[in-house]
Amino acid sequence: MLITVEGTEGAGKTTLVAGLALALEERGQRVVILREPGGAEVSERIRELLKDPALEIDARAEALLYAAARAQLVAQELRPLLEAGTTVLLDRFVDSSLAYQGAARGLGVEEIRTLNAFGTGGLTPDRTLLLRIDPEVGRGRIADREHDRLELEDAAFFSRVVAAYDALAAAEPDRIAVIDAAQPPEAVLADAVAALSQ
Repeated sequence: MLITVEGTEGAGKTTLVAGLALALEERGQRVVILREPGGAEVSERIRELLKDPALEIDARAEALLYAAARAQLVAQELRPLLEAGTTVLLDRFVDSSLAYQGAARGLGVEEIRTLNAFGTGGLTPDRTLLLRIDPEVGRGRIADREHDRLELEDAAFFSRVVAAYDALAAAEPDRIAVIDAAQPPEAVLADAVAALSQ
């Protein structure tokens, strides 16, 4: 089973993934946690480029780099794990590119969907948990840490990301469960476990 966790910066994705892994392991499932971009050596190297605030990366190049990192992750890690019956908790996947590059960067959601369908060989999550939070609240949560290249974007950019995520969730309610990420972490985890139980 492939479970992806999505949301804007500061929504609590990493915290939720860690809590979910424990909850699923307690139920006897074998769980592996992976992140995007990353999770494989090639993908981690691409991550360094994408996160570097000193670099200016063209929007199309950015979309291609994310898709390349994702393609390697799918080939090297995701498909083998899923074929072995492992539950994978993945911090971000294709929906991130649809929201960030497709919508917020203005490259077109369907264009980015096509690019990533090629990169992933059509792999789609069984369930996606979308952590919904006001982008300014989320950014406030990460104010104390050093910001990467994407985190330096302005409020208008993140408003477009949130709107795109909302549109994706409305279009695929059977796959994407929206969770109020403004709640305390334990309430977010409880809602996530309930969404997976459905």
